[in-house]
Amino acid sequence: MAVVVPRITVAIPTYNRANVLRQTLEGVMRQRPIPGGFEVLVIDNNSRDATRAVVEAFAGLPNAPRYLLETNQGLDHARNRSIAEAKGEILVLADDDILVEPDWLIELTAPFSHAHADRIGAVGGEVVPVFPDGLPAWVAEWHAPLAFRSDAGPLPMHQSPMGANLAFPVRVFRDHGMFSTTLDRKGSALFSGGETEMLRRLRRAGLEVWFAPAARVLHQMPASRTTFRYATRHAFDSARSRVVERGSASFAYLASRFLGNLAKALGFLVMALLNLLLLRTGGAKKALVRAWRSCGYLYQIPRTALGRV
Repeated sequence: MAVVVPRITVAIPTYNRANVLRQTLEGVMRQRPIPGGFEVLVIDNNSRDATRAVVEAFAGLPNAPRYLLETNQGLDHARNRSIAEAKGEILVLADDDILVEPDWLIELTAPFSHAHADRIGAVGGEVVPVFPDGLPAWVAEWHAPLAFRSDAGPLPMHQSPMGANLAFPVRVFRDHGMFSTTLDRKGSALFSGGETEMLRRLRRAGLEVWFAPAARVLHQMPASRTTFRYATRHAFDSARSRVVERGSASFAYLASRFLGNLAKALGFLVMALLNLLLLRTGGAKKALVRAWRSCGYLYQIPRTALGRV
């Protein structure tokens, strides 16, 4: 027998993105009614722009967002604050720069009405990148929809949905702990991996991670996120976060990753040089980004081995 969908908390951590936050909230406010209803939390992580004014502009509307200020800097501090403040039984984590359709919440939370919902630790929706300012050809291969499966259902261990569009039963945080605050973004630092570490923890506990392709969101990628500078910073910091995420790995594993990435870095640098000689600037940029990603591993592995982040 189907289970009635419980109350939902939509949590939107944000940092200095007032303009896109407004668009995200407009879409959330247009959601179709769902059994149990929903609330909206906006967790401001020390923004210096008009974030609070944007949130207050929606006051008086049904499901008007509640503004929360989280002064501990970091995405996962904001996520953990939303868990502490949530009044719903399902927590939906959404990025502050996504565009959503009116049936987004219905589709994302539908698996929790499944007869075996107690086996589900998380449900992720499709994330489709969009580029209002255009997409340079050299960076295009790194931006694509997840496309894990065509229907709602569990994912294999090697596939994990994105934190931009992800739902959890709140009970999993009581049973398995909160997000690790050593991971993910802190101000301008482009760390990542908080949701990946959480999903790995839930899977180790025997819970399933589902994908709901119909719960599609558009993830806005402005010109500032398709530059060579951004791509290299993101590659370096994401590599560092992968090492931190696996901080309990053995010395042998860390050593093998160090040597492997040393070889990769040198190889990609040679590839970049060859592309430059052939006047293939796009190919050179891609090779340099990959080399810098390997440098992120080379930087972080010794720090992790010494117990430092």
